[in-house]
Amino acid sequence: MKILSIDPGYERLGIAILEKNKIEKEKLLYSDCFKTSAKDSFHTRLGQIGKEIRKLIEEYEPEALAIENLFFESNQKTAMHVAETRGVLIYEAVSHGLTIQEFTPLQIKAAVTGSGRADKKQVISMIGRLIELNKEIKHDDEYDAIACGLTYFASNRML
Repeated sequence: MKILSIDPGYERLGIAILEKNKIEKEKLLYSDCFKTSAKDSFHTRLGQIGKEIRKLIEEYEPEALAIENLFFESNQKTAMHVAETRGVLIYEAVSHGLTIQEFTPLQIKAAVTGSGRADKKQVISMIGRLIELNKEIKHDDEYDAIACGLTYFASNRML
């Protein structure tokens, strides 16, 4: 089974495509931190994000989308923009027949490290132990997308 896993954002979007079969452990097929420019209008950025996700869905043909739930304590404007970005992502997933599963940051940390109180360094360290990373990862957003994907597989052990 292949899944598309996303850490949503409109400036930086963490993306991972993971695969799992019954014999092998999870395998990272693709990961990236997709960036949009602050010079572009928000609507243009949404279009760029939708186009990129559509391209990846058509290329890798995942069956499901694992996406991090929105969690903001402050800055309502940013929260609204990320919520709208999530809408574009979910629309693309649904229009391509993907099932969708959402996870909170606490669920992701608990699935990857065993503790919902884990910090970013602990999550990154565990990702390197759980899955082979065949490339250098430069942005936390990309790690977050991979962690979200690993959480999908952990929560669906029957796969």
